[in-house]
Amino acid sequence: MSIGSEIHPVQAAILRVLHYTPEARFSELNTGNISSDHFTFHVKKLLELGLIEKSGERYRLTPAGKEFTNRFDTDTEKIVLERQAKIGALVICTREENGQAQYLAQQRLKQPFYGFHGFITGKVKWGEQVLETAARELREEAGLAAKLTLVGVEHKMDYSPAGDLLEDKYFFLFRGEEPEGTLTEKFEGGRNFWTSKEEILKLPDLFDDVSAMLEAVGQDKFVFHERKYTVAKY
Repeated sequence: MSIGSEIHPVQAAILRVLHYTPEARFSELNTGNISSDHFTFHVKKLLELGLIEKSGERYRLTPAGKEFTNRFDTDTEKIVLERQAKIGALVICTREENGQAQYLAQQRLKQPFYGFHGFITGKVKWGEQVLETAARELREEAGLAAKLTLVGVEHKMDYSPAGDLLEDKYFFLFRGEEPEGTLTEKFEGGRNFWTSKEEILKLPDLFDDVSAMLEAVGQDKFVFHERKYTVAKY
């Protein structure tokens, strides 16, 4: 499927709604109160492009739509079409509560991997240092500041059961200590909560690399972790 970098603003708004929810009704997609005929035209166009599908009275992103919207700049709703590995920061923040080590976990509430549990991540912006990315994502998504230490790099490749490469990502792994601020428990795109290592590993829909990342932040040496994963759900 070849889709140009320019997409109609109404269509971009529809995709943005579905980026942050598993499915939605027709009326829930029309956030701009567009006339029915006009709005129906754009919904049909997205159906023809194979970016969304209809099930009963609800619409949702197709796998192609999830991959497409995952390349959204959600601030400008522009698409980055060049295929290349994504570069990001992954932050595992720690604290001690009643003598027990706790970790800041996050449930992802946007596509792809809607509902999965892991840690705070974010893409490195143009001209941004990775430490700045880690600090910004921790502040924007959790409302916290912390002492950040780079402890490793992860190269993660997610494959479908059919063997198709879905995502290719590099993460700079940071340990966050001595957190300060009031935790943002829920934001557009996820929810945050403190919990123990043991409880994290019991969470449903856990990202495949969580155990390895917890082990990495507990070590004093720099870690490079590279692995291919076959994902059950995307």
